Amino acid sequence: MSEEIGKAIRKAERERWETTLLLQIRAAGLPEPDREVRFCPHRRWRLDFAWKDSLIAVECEGGIWSKGRHVRGKGFADDCEKYAMAALIGYRVFRFTGPMIESGRALWFLE
Repeated sequence: MSEEIGKAIRKAERERWETTLLLQIRAAGLPEPDREVRFCPHRRWRLDFAWKDSLIAVECEGGIWSKGRHVRGKGFADDCEKYAMAALIGYRVFRFTGPMIESGRALWFLE
């Protein structure tokens, strides 16, 4: 499989998990999160979901078994810096894998 096809597959999986989690959040009657939230004025970082008033954030982690950027050296290191800055600002960042979202465990943590 080419790298380009692999990226497209990982992106589609990530979008599916984000959509699934958003639908679960709505069905549970939780407040609607903002999406793709830029939280640091000096960086282009974004959080997948954030409730700005309560400083809660969610990151949907994709590619954990398919050698995606989150588990390779530079991507992992960059994510560590991003999550550390989010914590320094005051966000509690919940990191969820696809199986956690699909099983409902991610929603359980948010509830």
